[in-house]
Amino acid sequence: MRIRTVVAATVVALLAVGSTACSSSTGSSKGAVSPSSAATAPQTPEAAPAAPQTPAPAGTTPAGATAAAPAGAKPSGPPAKPDAATTAAYIAALTAIDPEIVSDKADRAVSRGRDQCTSVAEWPNDQAKLVDLANKRFTSSKHPEGFGAEKSARILAAVRKHICPTY
Repeated sequence: MRIRTVVAATVVALLAVGSTACSSSTGSSKGAVSPSSAATAPQTPEAAPAAPQTPAPAGTTPAGATAAAPAGAKPSGPPAKPDAATTAAYIAALTAIDPEIVSDKADRAVSRGRDQCTSVAEWPNDQAKLVDLANKRFTSSKHPEGFGAEKSARILAAVRKHICPTY
């Protein structure tokens, strides 16, 4: 009978020790971390690998960022059509140079001015080339070869002032 008591006491003791070692709620084991507490324990920055940073695809804008052109970027293409007040000031400036530039075709003069802005964006510092392009671009039935270098330079100034001042 004594053997049964000793064996029974040993089994009870082993069960008690085993259940204490596996339990995460007792905290009596020293330095041991149970699997359930390891999964919920906060990780330090050193332990957690950083998520790889992948660049955004070309032509996209990250969330929260604006799509504004970087400082010093050249404008490209013609500017937007000017509003009525700007168009009126532009047509008045061209008419003051020579009424034949506009004649009765204000839309054509605005279109040619916007096209000239594309050239201004492409060659912003080449005044001679821009004057030559304005001379070729702004023509009329009485001036099929353009209005000459002096008037074309004034046309260019009007285009820059009214149609594409930021170019």
